Amino acid sequence: MTALITRDELATEIATGTVIVLDALGPEYYAKAHLPGALNLTGDEVADRAPQLLPDRDAAIVTYCSNTACGNSEAVAMKLKALGYTNVRKYREGIQDWSDAGLTVETSA
Repeated sequence: MTALITRDELATEIATGTVIVLDALGPEYYAKAHLPGALNLTGDEVADRAPQLLPDRDAAIVTYCSNTACGNSEAVAMKLKALGYTNVRKYREGIQDWSDAGLTVETSA
């Protein structure tokens, strides 16, 4: 099980620029809405893209997906840890919780 981060903790870390946020949903969902500054990385892409996208294996990384029922964020987190990433946490409640709280989301063109 991946360590968890709360919405408030994540919002603070995003605001201070001390975390890399990974949206573990498919590109079509990422394009519609994602957390501020989040990068899109699905489970199928971790092995190929993570080394280039995330060169610092000790960086603070948070994965998320849609909500507590979604397993994508845990899958990405586990694959990152298997590749040697040391500081991976999960925002279990996901973008649904973030949006429901009225926090800002971004979209992609």
